[in-house]
Amino acid sequence: MVRENELREGEVAIELPSTADAGLVFIGRIRTPWTSRLETPRQGRADGPICRLEIFEPFVPAIKGVDFYSNLEVLYWLDKSRRDIVLQSPKNNEKTRGTFSLRSPVRPNPIGTSIVKLVAIEGNAILVRGLDCIDHTPLIDIKPDRCEFTPLAAPQAGDFQTE
Repeated sequence: MVRENELREGEVAIELPSTADAGLVFIGRIRTPWTSRLETPRQGRADGPICRLEIFEPFVPAIKGVDFYSNLEVLYWLDKSRRDIVLQSPKNNEKTRGTFSLRSPVRPNPIGTSIVKLVAIEGNAILVRGLDCIDHTPLIDIKPDRCEFTPLAAPQAGDFQTE
């Protein structure tokens, strides 16, 4: 069962700071077939359903060149997640662990990330497979998958490759 306000045995919640250090700009919304955490898969699958990354103006021109890559890293804001639990007791696991040692969506800054398969680009929408978030999740950023990104310039003095 999905939890909203209750804690499991061993879990600890804290009071969050009243002010934020930084602001985020949502660049779009993610459209998926899932409307609740209960039905959302625990992990995205490359053969999962096609989902849409709907990009807002004025960010639509930033899509240019995305079709060069077959895999993308998608970062999104898990706006339905709790942010106050620092010790968690994962379901079906009796060990309590710190939030930073888990892939749980319950985090101080609930940023989700998935490596997805690019299916197509349709106007302001990028169609992908491999997401694991609720419909209408705010989109933070899109990047080429690190494994596919090849630097265009040769290493220079001071780069980690030349040290």
